[in-house]
Amino acid sequence: MSIVENRKAFHDYFIEERFEAGLALEGWEVKAIRAGRAHLKEAYVVVKGGEIVLVGAHITPLTQASTHVRADPTRTRKLLLHREEINRLVGKVERAGYTLAPLDLHYKHGRIKLEVGLAKGKKQHDKRDAIRDREWNREQQRILRNRTGVPR
Repeated sequence: MSIVENRKAFHDYFIEERFEAGLALEGWEVKAIRAGRAHLKEAYVVVKGGEIVLVGAHITPLTQASTHVRADPTRTRKLLLHREEINRLVGKVERAGYTLAPLDLHYKHGRIKLEVGLAKGKKQHDKRDAIRDREWNREQQRILRNRTGVPR
């Protein structure tokens, strides 16, 4: 069951592989996520010191659940993956130019999991292609005018 989805990631990237990771959360964060107070819109996943962490995910604390704790809504949270998966992701990110993007926060067997996508960035519209298309259309119009016998 999905808690929150990062639709912006699908807009900005081509998702090539997906991984499911656990999150190292504090108690107040779990309560806030179960209350639906999590956002992944500006979040991203990075590699720090051989670990994979979630940065920028906003979890708004509940006032009644975090009275004795000083809550940081955007703290860096460690992702829990197997060492082989971490090594594979680190290699792809550092050598092959991939990006890690948080896709979906969901429940699985009562635990909160994060789906991480191995992604390639989408290219912006290439202006040279537009210029090439425009010139080709002009050339087609010239050819058509010459074939129909219309004098210039």
